[in-house]
Amino acid sequence: LAILGKAPSSIARTKQRPSPKSVERRSSLGVGSSRKAKPPRRAPQIIKMAKLQLVYFDLRGIAEKIRYMLALSGAEWEDNRYSFAFGTPGDFSTIIRPEYDAAKASGFLDVSLGKIPILVLEDGTKIPQSKAIERYVAKKFGLMGATDAEAAFIDALCECERDVKDAYQKSKAAKELDKWFAEGLPEWLRQVEKGL
Repeated sequence: LAILGKAPSSIARTKQRPSPKSVERRSSLGVGSSRKAKPPRRAPQIIKMAKLQLVYFDLRGIAEKIRYMLALSGAEWEDNRYSFAFGTPGDFSTIIRPEYDAAKASGFLDVSLGKIPILVLEDGTKIPQSKAIERYVAKKFGLMGATDAEAAFIDALCECERDVKDAYQKSKAAKELDKWFAEGLPEWLRQVEKGL
């Protein structure tokens, strides 16, 4: 329209609003209304997203999916990884995790019953529990579908993942991981794929 030298009628009829200072000046001179004018409308501002901080061990574990989601979202975020090592390999009584122990002792982990991961928002709000964090990130950054039905289906797939993980844990406890990876996991994935 600007190329044609014409403006839409809605723009042509738009009145310029006086600035609050000019209204105050006119009111002090006894001109016009004594009520305060609304401030002029401003163009939409680009809001910088809060810098998020994901707190977890320096492992993939249950936070890895959250890391992928945050990376895909394009959000600014910090991957705060607590060190984790065994004094004696495989002996859980010898785990060395100084940052985690300090965070727990300080009360930082109280919101999560002493567990991680935790997602810390810029204002200091802490969101515990991996699934709650996944859902928050998905909803916040448009990864939870365009409709309620799509969101429910995505949620259902997340519950399928939990079922697969439970089956894995049973195989691990029974010391049948070779069978799990050769037969169990491929069958679970076939079932999930059929539902897509």
